[in-house]
Amino acid sequence: MSKDPYYDLQNELRASYARIRNMAVSQDSEELVWARNELKATLATLEADMEDLEGSVSAIVESTGARMFGLDDSEVQERRKFVEHVRREVENMRAEVSGKPRSRPPSYASPPQPPAIVGPGPVNPPREDEDDQTAWAREEQQMIMRDQDRTMDTISGTLTTLAQQAGLMGQEIGNTSRCWATSSRESDRAENKLDSAMNRMKHFMRKSEEER
Repeated sequence: MSKDPYYDLQNELRASYARIRNMAVSQDSEELVWARNELKATLATLEADMEDLEGSVSAIVESTGARMFGLDDSEVQERRKFVEHVRREVENMRAEVSGKPRSRPPSYASPPQPPAIVGPGPVNPPREDEDDQTAWAREEQQMIMRDQDRTMDTISGTLTTLAQQAGLMGQEIGNTSRCWATSSRESDRAENKLDSAMNRMKHFMRKSEEER
């Protein structure tokens, strides 16, 4: 019986989807914009591979019979439902990634300013408080940079996973294509044997008529 790669592929898709969900970030740096564009292109490739996989399920498994792969009809339907579910989720992720990034909170953009002092006498800003606020804002900026670095690492890992998924889908399509080719060859051989038997029968009938 042929090895069924469906569950490995299903686990890969689920893991990839979980990682991609974490990529809907609000930061709009050049690196993240570039990464989102790369993700859009990769999602398009994944959608094309899903089309091929769905077509192979319809044209091969359902046409030649699921029992060739040790599957029943309910399993085939479950696989079709899973493909449709992943397709909808990919479309949702594409819409989310294509959306306009949200603006950063004001505290991330600039350090808070000390309130103005109203009253008689010279106005001297509290230097100690200002230094504390500046240091706090600097720490927030560093945290944002670390978050962006982690996001870039996540995007890189996700793109690698998607590339691996494309390879797995290609292998699945190749396997089903080979099964289809094998089925076609067996059908051709059976047809040739039937033609040969018919020819022998006709020859036997003609010979019998000639001997009468």
